Amino acid sequence: MPPESANAGRVLQGKRREAARARLDALWQRGRTLLGTRYAILGGAMSWVSERHLVAAISNAGGFGVLACGSLQPPQLAAEIAGVRALTDQPFGVNLIVMHPELEALTRLCLDQGVSHIVFAGGLPSAPVLRTVREGGAKVLCFAPTPTLAKRLVRNGVDALIIEGAEAGGHIGPVSTSVLAQEILPQVREVPVFVAGGIGRGEAMALYLLMGASGCQLGTRFVCAHESIAHPRFKRAFIRATARDAVVSTQIDPDLPVIPVRALANAGTQQFMEVQRDVAARYRKQELTQQEAQLEIELFWAGALRRAVIEGDVEAGSVMAGQSVGMVTAEQSTAEIIDELVEQAIDALAEHDSSGPVSP
Repeated sequence: MPPESANAGRVLQGKRREAARARLDALWQRGRTLLGTRYAILGGAMSWVSERHLVAAISNAGGFGVLACGSLQPPQLAAEIAGVRALTDQPFGVNLIVMHPELEALTRLCLDQGVSHIVFAGGLPSAPVLRTVREGGAKVLCFAPTPTLAKRLVRNGVDALIIEGAEAGGHIGPVSTSVLAQEILPQVREVPVFVAGGIGRGEAMALYLLMGASGCQLGTRFVCAHESIAHPRFKRAFIRATARDAVVSTQIDPDLPVIPVRALANAGTQQFMEVQRDVAARYRKQELTQQEAQLEIELFWAGALRRAVIEGDVEAGSVMAGQSVGMVTAEQSTAEIIDELVEQAIDALAEHDSSGPVSP
């Protein structure tokens, strides 16, 4: 190829990438505006992993870090919020579990601390809780597992929705991300919708943005960030795993609803089956209410996850991971991960639009 032709090709490719970058900015502008960030990339809230260091690193890299409250009590959450603020001046949010017994106190704490965005997970927040948050001036994001519930949440005044498919790590629903996106994105236009579950590359982000999403949420990709405090053995388990190693727990008792959990198969997976049998037996004997039984199971997961993440017990602990774990191949900085995702999305959009005209 003559040098002139090669140079012309590079110029054309550069223009296509510039156009693709501008298109990416336009596609997720609604999400960026809601979050107040450079990129509409939320960090999935992972208990014990999404603490101050990783949350701040995601926000500093242009994404939106989300602090996982999990089973923390108000004083612990207050310390984590202060810890994030000491590490970043960028926007971030707090994820609260709806079944937490201290939900009201945690919600008011977030408002008192000036948290700008609250993400409710593990159920639907009540109308009074939503009203409290709105009156407190914070934005509300909620997970929507079905089109019907998505529309109800919009009517109740949420500011944005997250739809998370079964490919995700941790607690999951039964429907895949691609199906949820096809069900919900065309029907919900009133508020921004973020897609989550199984997303490990920028090409997937670009696809969901083209389908109408306002941004994406990723958790598993950030576990092996340099800034993540996850134990080295926990990170090694991620790097060695394939997508097929991240399996879903089984519900034993049909009368005791248990939210399935996706994690790397190990001895802890079997231990959960034994715990579930014990809790279910006590529930059937009416020694526990359904709510108490479910809470005990959730506390098991919280403890097992802590043993794996903090102590490095990847055999008996819970190594929660999404199926995108197969795309985690090395430890990287958070900024590198986000830059890589954005560049992949730009490349995908440039390829998608390559048949269209490019202005000279």
